[in-house]
Amino acid sequence: MLNNWVVMPTCLPLVLRRCHTCASESFRANGKFRVNAHHKLLDAWLLVLCTTCGDTAKLSVLERVHVRSVRPELLDRMHDNDPGLAAELLQDPVVRRRNRIALDWDNAWRLDTGGSDQSSGKTDVSVRFAARIPVRPVRLIAEGFGLSRAEVERLITEGKLVSAVRLSGKLSGDFTFLLKR
Repeated sequence: MLNNWVVMPTCLPLVLRRCHTCASESFRANGKFRVNAHHKLLDAWLLVLCTTCGDTAKLSVLERVHVRSVRPELLDRMHDNDPGLAAELLQDPVVRRRNRIALDWDNAWRLDTGGSDQSSGKTDVSVRFAARIPVRPVRLIAEGFGLSRAEVERLITEGKLVSAVRLSGKLSGDFTFLLKR
C-alpha cells in the first residue's frame, strides 16, 4: 500500500539578506506590499522586516511596468496584502535573483504523514512537496518513521531503503521510496 506524505510550509521562510542598519543577516516577510504609480507605470515591492532591529527593506516585485500589462487580480492581491502572494513571490527564482536573496526554511515547514501505517514488512511512500522547500530526504524519512538519521543512513547502505532519486543532498521535488524491514 502506498503511503502519502506531504511537506507543508507552516509560515513564510526567513529572507537571508544583509541589513543596512544593523548588519543582521535575516528578514521576516509579513505579507505586506507597497505599490507606487508613476503616471501609467507601476512599481511594487514586498516589504520585509529585519529580525534584529525591525528596519524595513523592500524586495522589488515590479519595476516600471505599464499598468495595462499587470493582471488586475495580481494588483488586487497586492493591494489586499495577500500572504499567499508573498509566499509565491518569495519562491519565484526571478524575484530572488533580482533582489539577491536566499531563503531559510528552518522551522518553517512540517511533515504530514497522514497517520499512515508503517508496521508492515515493506512500506512504499510517496513524498509530495506543497512548496519548493529544500529538505534532506534522510531528515524527512527519519522524522516520518521516528528513526535517527544515522539509522536511516544505515538502512540506505544496507539496501533496505531504496529510491529512484539520490537520497543524499537536498530535494525540493516530489519523490518516492521503499523501506524493506
